[in-house]
Amino acid sequence: MTSTGTHRDNPEDFGDRAASTHSTHAPTHGIDRLVGRGAELAALRRWVRHEPGAPRALVLLGEEGIGKSRLLRSACEQAAQAGQSVLTAQGWAPEREVPYGLLRQLLASSPERIQAPAALDAGTPAGPEPAAAVAALLDGAPVLIAVDDAHACDRPTLELLGSLVRRPGGRISVLLAARDQEALRTLPADTAVLHLDPLPPSACAELLDAVPGAPVGRTRLEVLEEAEGNPSALLELCRRRSFRTDPAAARPRTPRLHTVRTRFDTLLGRLPAPTRHALLHAALALPGDDASAVMAALGTTDLGIWAPAEEAGILALTDGRLVFRHPLARVAAVGGQPAVLLTRAHRALAERASARPLDRVRHLVAATVGPDAAFTENLRPAVERATDEFTLAQALEDAARVSTDPDEQARLLTEAMAAAAAVGDPDWVRNLHTRFRSVNSDPRLARRAAVAAAAALSHTSRQKEAFDLLLDATAEPTAEPTADTALDTAHDTKLAALAAAIADQSGLPEHRNRLAELLAALRAPGPEARPGTEEPGVLAGFVQALTTRPAGARRAPARRSTPAIGSTPAIGSPEPLIRRLAVASVAYLSDEPDDCLAHFRAADSHLRGRRAFGLRAWYAAPLLDTLLATGQWPEAAALLDEAKDRAAVLRLTRIRADLEALDLSLRALRGTAPADAPLRPAVPLDVHENLATQVRAVRARAQVAMAHGEWADAYRRLRTLFAEDGTPRHPFLSSRCLADLALAAHRAGLADRAAPVLHRVRDAHEERPTTRMTLLLHHATALLDPGPDPEHHFRLALVNADGERWPLERAQARLSYAIRLRRDRRPSEARQQLVAALETAETLGSRPLAEAIRHELRATGVATATGSGAALGGLTAQQQQIVRMAARGLSNREIGEQLFLSPRTVGTHLYNVYPKLGVSSRHQLRDLLPSA
Repeated sequence: MTSTGTHRDNPEDFGDRAASTHSTHAPTHGIDRLVGRGAELAALRRWVRHEPGAPRALVLLGEEGIGKSRLLRSACEQAAQAGQSVLTAQGWAPEREVPYGLLRQLLASSPERIQAPAALDAGTPAGPEPAAAVAALLDGAPVLIAVDDAHACDRPTLELLGSLVRRPGGRISVLLAARDQEALRTLPADTAVLHLDPLPPSACAELLDAVPGAPVGRTRLEVLEEAEGNPSALLELCRRRSFRTDPAAARPRTPRLHTVRTRFDTLLGRLPAPTRHALLHAALALPGDDASAVMAALGTTDLGIWAPAEEAGILALTDGRLVFRHPLARVAAVGGQPAVLLTRAHRALAERASARPLDRVRHLVAATVGPDAAFTENLRPAVERATDEFTLAQALEDAARVSTDPDEQARLLTEAMAAAAAVGDPDWVRNLHTRFRSVNSDPRLARRAAVAAAAALSHTSRQKEAFDLLLDATAEPTAEPTADTALDTAHDTKLAALAAAIADQSGLPEHRNRLAELLAALRAPGPEARPGTEEPGVLAGFVQALTTRPAGARRAPARRSTPAIGSTPAIGSPEPLIRRLAVASVAYLSDEPDDCLAHFRAADSHLRGRRAFGLRAWYAAPLLDTLLATGQWPEAAALLDEAKDRAAVLRLTRIRADLEALDLSLRALRGTAPADAPLRPAVPLDVHENLATQVRAVRARAQVAMAHGEWADAYRRLRTLFAEDGTPRHPFLSSRCLADLALAAHRAGLADRAAPVLHRVRDAHEERPTTRMTLLLHHATALLDPGPDPEHHFRLALVNADGERWPLERAQARLSYAIRLRRDRRPSEARQQLVAALETAETLGSRPLAEAIRHELRATGVATATGSGAALGGLTAQQQQIVRMAARGLSNREIGEQLFLSPRTVGTHLYNVYPKLGVSSRHQLRDLLPSA
């Protein structure tokens, strides 16, 4: 009795059908699957399986085009595969007043075309008799009734569906998709609700990239921003943007996309002309244009002009701002308008933006059709007041478009490239660079442009191409010094720092060997800053810290070589920002985590507000590495989630690979990564020119192996980070893995094979090791080369109080020392080390380490915790399920989504069971149920 149901094209109510059409755009890309809805699909699978305690009615709630129809269809397919009969129907506004119209559609959707009972033909209200009659018709196998656009259904049918799911012992379940909660009024109180939020940025980017001919660069970012996470809006905006350059490529592929357009076009067509005119201005408004500015541009103070649009659900006036209720409503308000009206609206808005120079310039540019020689006079003061790099890059690119002077165009494009590189979109930088080369004749501008282009190439893993681009730029002769000499020096120093960073990332000997040649060709000052040139001097010191090292090791700068946070100027211009990043980077190389984090956090706070992920990406890995090493894992997890989204949106392949490796490291340390955990998502990367990323990935997989006790596998992986003679392949990152290598080798019985690595690293750092490196060397030596006094190096690895700055490494050293003490039959001393290590592991949330410590504690005679089965014996089935999920680290919200409970209900259950289990906190559940 399975059926796919009947769908109608509805100009009044487009629902989510456009969101389901993306499969027709790119079947070869596999985009027919639901993107970004993994959690929702999992919840639907559990509901379809009718797990114990699950309600028999579920409502999918979300705005138009958010993807409800696709999820509903997926649930129907799952139910059919499970042997359930599926009846489907779709609400339609014109039939809302027809009693039981939807029910007849449902019954007719079955292959047997079941006839509606006579009681329904009489149009009687829903009650026991009609419900019983329908239930009798559907008696037998389990039945799923799925209704799309339930907000447009007749009320008698909804009331009857509510009666069906209330019947005791019934085998009928109901799944509704709706825009609002009106349908919930007729359903049981325990009806589950699955709210569909906008797609995350990374999912939107994946969806957009699967559409053939989708825009790239600036236009792609604009589409993603305007869509606001709505898949229908994303596809429609993609089509409309493509139409500007290639009308044939943007023709509607399906009637459903046409339905999306006509819904809002129809609504707008019914509004009074003054309201439509006002909506045009509201749609063209920039973020700085509030309601008062828009109304001033309209020349009216009458708020009633918005009333028809508010009643139609198109727009809302909230807190002095005009907010479109759907991203496509804004698009429709502008679409099809004559160019003369658009120009007038932009000019009117520009007149009201005199206090916001950049907004004024952007409106004027939008109103300018061709070149305008007078335009650039207003640009410089506007650029100086830009609040974010994305807006700045847009304004500079637009200014170059209307400029009449080729030299001015080249300068504007150079600055636009720098801003676009700060945003982090490689395609945007590439497009600007292509235009720049067609108009530029100034080698100094070419050198500045090369910095932006090389940065974009490096972010996408192309280190060789990026380094060669910088070499070519420095090979070009430049003019004699001019009034811009100071600016040229600053740009040259940036180029030098970028070249050193690329060489460090690539790990290629040819890059390191050619750095001296590149530095000699620049105006960058030497390590000692000349009077009045402190900023370049700091940068040159950073370059020197990266480049002046022997082939087999890096001589890290001495401790306290970085200025105190208070001595660094506040971030208000590029120079203090660059200095702060240079200081933070030197602190990272010097193992000074406090200074490193203070400077990186200050820079990150500033750059996040400026939407400059392209700059943030340069220090994302060092910042995250430091957060992990210092035990600040919640902050690292939050930063990882945000950074992975941004890197996916910007398609920064190398940055994504770094972030995925660090994310896997965090999951391994927490014990949430399975033994076969892949580095997801698979990111294409040339490891031969990205050694730093390769080291992070190898270490992450080794940490997973160590978390699962696979010591030989962990040793095999970590050993690849060192050459045959023990030389670190990456001078900084490889050396920091020494203690992990020693631990894996010791546990796997391969200590003799790891000894050459220890000797090589110890010799390389003999001159001036950092405190952290000293402690790691002592821990590794105690495991691999203890000498006549086995405890000597353990004591040295633990005696320095500064070691507490790296709590995980300190706890691992304590565990290793305790194992030695226990084997020497000194259990009391071993317990002291183990108790301190366990406290650290529990505070960090490191489940594998905590379990290993408890194992050693049991070996020293400490009583073990009650078994999980006995501990949970007095709880209900639902309470046991909640406890087990909480022990796995799920939040109350995540547990509630899976069990169809509110987060508050989950919290109440946990509060009630804590006393029964003898615990007082969430992390103790993980201790109580180590295998949950």
